Amino acid sequence: MNLGDSVLVTVCARGGSKGVPNKNVRRIAGEPLIAHTLRQAKSWDRMTDLVVSTDDDEIASVARECGAAVPFRRPDHLASDVAAKLPVIQHATRQMEDETGQVYDYVVDLDATAPIRLVEDIENCFRKVAETEANNAYTVTEADKNPYFNMVELDDRGYAHLSKELPDEVVRRQDAPSVYEMNASVYTYERDYLSGATSHHSEKTAISTMPPERSIDIDRDIDLAFVSFLMEEWGVNYD
Repeated sequence: MNLGDSVLVTVCARGGSKGVPNKNVRRIAGEPLIAHTLRQAKSWDRMTDLVVSTDDDEIASVARECGAAVPFRRPDHLASDVAAKLPVIQHATRQMEDETGQVYDYVVDLDATAPIRLVEDIENCFRKVAETEANNAYTVTEADKNPYFNMVELDDRGYAHLSKELPDEVVRRQDAPSVYEMNASVYTYERDYLSGATSHHSEKTAISTMPPERSIDIDRDIDLAFVSFLMEEWGVNYD
């Protein structure tokens, strides 16, 4: 990591959410949901440019009000229910490099539906790539369930067995190997790796751990209500 390294922050927010309609602009703690993520990005002092990839005019308007660039509209094929996120980030990076004439050193993606993060969470995930040999990193939280202890699968006869079995049975959860859940909050990529990546997972992928109370991803109305409650109780603090 050098002082001159450039960092593009992407926020990908489409308008066609099915689980929570219009969730990216639903008001939470006094502002549209996406605004919280954009303000967190602007509070991070390593950011060079901030871009929002969207197919929705209202989201674009909110993004511009928050100081983000929205120089292009996301293509329809990248805004469908089945579109993967990685190609959206790659598209946004190419578009911004065409717009600015700059090739970024790193790309950091922040998910608008995981707003209870701190700037330190962004920084920690970034450092997992910038200060190591990792190609990319993403944030996680320790999993509630463990496949070595209390997660099961059914075999072809319909009988249950542990998802991952060890030679000796694990009788206490704390004795099982640690496992983590991706919390969809922060993703960091080396630009060269990102350009040809086909997955968020590589042979050199690192993780950055966040506490469970900052790892809530909004997929349902109840998630939105819970996050709204927490942000109102705690107050909005990006630092």
